[in-house]
Amino acid sequence: MPATIELTQTQTQNNFRIRRILLTAPLDSDTIYSMKTTTVYPKSIKSPLVPSYQVLKKGSNNKKLGFKITSNKWEGKNLYSLTLTERDTCPESCHHWEDCYGNNMPFAHRFSTLGLVQAVEEQIETLVKKHPKGIVIRLHVLGDFYSFDYVRFWEDMLLKFPTLCVFGYTAREHDGVIGGYIQFLNIQYPERFVIRFSRSKETKRIGLWYAAEESFTGPSFTCPEQTGKLDSCAECGLCWTAQRTVRFLSH
Repeated sequence: MPATIELTQTQTQNNFRIRRILLTAPLDSDTIYSMKTTTVYPKSIKSPLVPSYQVLKKGSNNKKLGFKITSNKWEGKNLYSLTLTERDTCPESCHHWEDCYGNNMPFAHRFSTLGLVQAVEEQIETLVKKHPKGIVIRLHVLGDFYSFDYVRFWEDMLLKFPTLCVFGYTAREHDGVIGGYIQFLNIQYPERFVIRFSRSKETKRIGLWYAAEESFTGPSFTCPEQTGKLDSCAECGLCWTAQRTVRFLSH
């Protein structure tokens, strides 16, 4: 049986006094910021069950992404993206938990996870019929792989739709349950599934590719779209072809 801790009357009064101060004190911006557990734009969260919503957005809606793949690998495919809710689906270990660039995206449609996989599968089926050479899906503009089953869902999609390819980034740890299966898919389907781990580390082996911050000084290449060398991801393709760490400039 655990020991009982008895408080003196003075200690009890002090505890109530501290609690009252915490409950009535005004919250400064730093305090509010650290309490974030979801997007700062909750009204932008959409249900994927609403038929009028396109869960998979054309890359042409995002100048950085582009639409028609012109890089050698996956050339001729069309690029789409999926946006989830930041923080709701992300690991708390994400180093951009507080300064997520979603804080500056008030108009982005974020999709909840309720009914998500059904809607995504239905739209993939429609899109691969529309685009004979197939599609590429960028995961995720905001948000992350939120469960093991969700990662398995993407393996099912690769098996069901042979012209589907996927690329993106994750804040998951590569040796965790979720991150470990992401790494497995990277290794199992390296020509069709390329998810980079958001860590400032050198890429040394297939399946464990990294996306680093601007401060990273190890072997890497800087995102050509950010430096103005190329107009879009669709034109570049290095994130799904290069066996080196990509370095992103601070946003």
